Amino acid sequence: MTYKVGFGKPPKAGQFKKGKSGNPRGRPRGSCNLATDLNAELSEQITVREDGRSKRVSKQRALIKSLMAKALQGDVRAMATLLALYARLASDQSDDHEEPLDADELEILHRFAPRLLKSVKRQ
Repeated sequence: MTYKVGFGKPPKAGQFKKGKSGNPRGRPRGSCNLATDLNAELSEQITVREDGRSKRVSKQRALIKSLMAKALQGDVRAMATLLALYARLASDQSDDHEEPLDADELEILHRFAPRLLKSVKRQ
């Protein structure tokens, strides 16, 4: 029976030899993935002015402060982003002993959610 060359079946001469890797040198040392690069960038320090004073904070902290300032000024997108981020972090860190929401809190959330979604869709 003859070997059929086609998609996913390279010619025998072009196939890797037994015991040889297709990537012999592998990933170079020190090369970073996206998460590592982003973490390094967000942890760098920058100078910001707060209450008339210069202060050194991480870029991550500066972004959060900026987002919070916009949310407090009434920017609905900033509010939604901030609340979504907080909810995601809270759910990641939630413990089994956390108290469930009571009926009043659920009622408030049920009333507020449609209004928030409607205002986000308008923008």
